[in-house]
Amino acid sequence: MADDEDKTEEPTSKKIEDARAQGNVPNSQEASAAITLVAAVAAVIMLFSFMSERLVHLVQYYFAMFGKTELTRDTLINIAMVSAKEFLIIFLPLSLIIAVAGVMGSIAQIGFLFNTSAIAFKFNKLNFINGLKNIFSMKKVIDSLKITAKSFTIFGIGFYFFFLYTKELPTVELFSLHDQLAWMKDKAIILAAIMLVLIGLFAALDIVLVRKRYFDSLKMSKQEIKDEHKNSEGDPKIKGKIRQMQMQMVRKRMMASVPQADVVITNPTHYAVAIKYDEQKGGAPIVLAKGMNHMALKIKEIARENSVHIVQNPPLARALYAQVEVEREIPEELFAAVAEVLAYVYKINKK
Repeated sequence: MADDEDKTEEPTSKKIEDARAQGNVPNSQEASAAITLVAAVAAVIMLFSFMSERLVHLVQYYFAMFGKTELTRDTLINIAMVSAKEFLIIFLPLSLIIAVAGVMGSIAQIGFLFNTSAIAFKFNKLNFINGLKNIFSMKKVIDSLKITAKSFTIFGIGFYFFFLYTKELPTVELFSLHDQLAWMKDKAIILAAIMLVLIGLFAALDIVLVRKRYFDSLKMSKQEIKDEHKNSEGDPKIKGKIRQMQMQMVRKRMMASVPQADVVITNPTHYAVAIKYDEQKGGAPIVLAKGMNHMALKIKEIARENSVHIVQNPPLARALYAQVEVEREIPEELFAAVAEVLAYVYKINKK
């Protein structure tokens, strides 16, 4: 219970993506049903003439068969085959439209998602205690109240209008079959429009409730957000260890390159920068190594051991340390000062 109370933070995008990958999405069944019903009503209206015409022909076929033909076994089989064929022709287009609308209703809410985790067998689903908790959970109570309210409202209003239509039946009974079907079509459209409006209102309300309940279920505690960030970005301790190892490797490489330097320019105690100029490659001199305090002392120590000249030039040493990375050429504004130092070293070395 305490964990649920601590989950006050909105879910991260990663938490939502992980839930979606597991098939946990805010899919409102009410909205899907409403879209399917709208498509079904529209399909019936568009196909009504076709369906009624086929139905009239089927009824005429029945009257013709029952009035003039003996009802033998072969006749009954023929009637059954003709009936099955006609009903298939009448209702197959409507069924396809309803099926497509049902799929599109889900895609419109959550996008295309193919996931089999929802139907995968899990042993914890056989847990009797968990089953009772699901049956008597607050979610089930809310769903039951929604279904009850929707059913009473929609069927109550629908029955009221249907009762009004029944008062017209004595007059409609005198109409021809085509006129009766036309009357039925008009009343069905009115009744369907009223019920669709009501269903649409309940569907819109259900979308709001489903999404709110979905994001509330994904809420995270501050510790969970920290753990997720740690897992995605890496443990700070491990990252620090990796950086430390990388720095050690860089330092070893720098120290190994100090003997190749032409000169080490110092502060004289706080900074040390090893410079190398390759006449064959041309270009500008490059910084082979640089260091501060302890590193500076180490660079100078290696330079002395390998007879590399050490020149004290505090302003130039500080500028090189601040502006130039290791294994990079010196900038143009420092050419003159570095060239002067190199000329001095070359003169000593008689180069």
